[in-house]
Amino acid sequence: MKLLASIGRYFILLGKIFKKPEKHSVYYRQTIKELIYLGVNSIGIVIIISVFMGAVITLQTAYNTENPIYPRYLIGLGCRDSIILEFSSTVVALILAGKVGSHIASEIGTMRVTEQIDALEIMGVNTASYLILPKIIATVIFHPLLTLMSITVGIFGGWLAGITTGVISSGDFIYGIQYAFIPYYITYSLIKTVVFAFIISSVAGYQGFFVSGGSLEVGRASTRSVVYSCILILLFNLILTQLLLS
Repeated sequence: MKLLASIGRYFILLGKIFKKPEKHSVYYRQTIKELIYLGVNSIGIVIIISVFMGAVITLQTAYNTENPIYPRYLIGLGCRDSIILEFSSTVVALILAGKVGSHIASEIGTMRVTEQIDALEIMGVNTASYLILPKIIATVIFHPLLTLMSITVGIFGGWLAGITTGVISSGDFIYGIQYAFIPYYITYSLIKTVVFAFIISSVAGYQGFFVSGGSLEVGRASTRSVVYSCILILLFNLILTQLLLS
């Protein structure tokens, strides 16, 4: 029953979030700020993770395809498809659930326990929309850009690891990433990213918005937001893969 109550309260909160904003200019400024806090500030960690991710995929593929029957360009092809289909969307989303999700939950949770949200509600502000909607818009807009960046940097990291370790020549790797390329894979990855971005921001916003207690409860809400977001990301990854690739 507690689970059903939480799900119902989550959807009621979404209804409040997507009500018509009172003042569009205020929401616009808030969204720009969130684009910087939640999007631009995540570029560094996405680049670092993607470089090493591409490098590891390339080396593991190379060491598992040492049989002379396999053409060398399969290393580049495997790196490309692994990064586009799964790593740059799902794995990066799981990492951002920890960075972005915990930030959102702790920020809103702190406002709740310090009664800032209560003060806004007394002034007649739709606090759910004012605090959470700009974060949802910012993540849904910017996370696909992070995914495209991750794909590019990840493939570059794979190429760099391949040629520096000598497991594959530059020509074979480039031929592999061009071989039998299916553009729809990019669309599939971006669709997943948009869904994951919405899950991260809305679940974290929900956890922070309904915090009760003190700073200890804010920390617990932040932890719950990361755990629940990761579970939902993995669940919807399975559902979307079945729907979009079957």
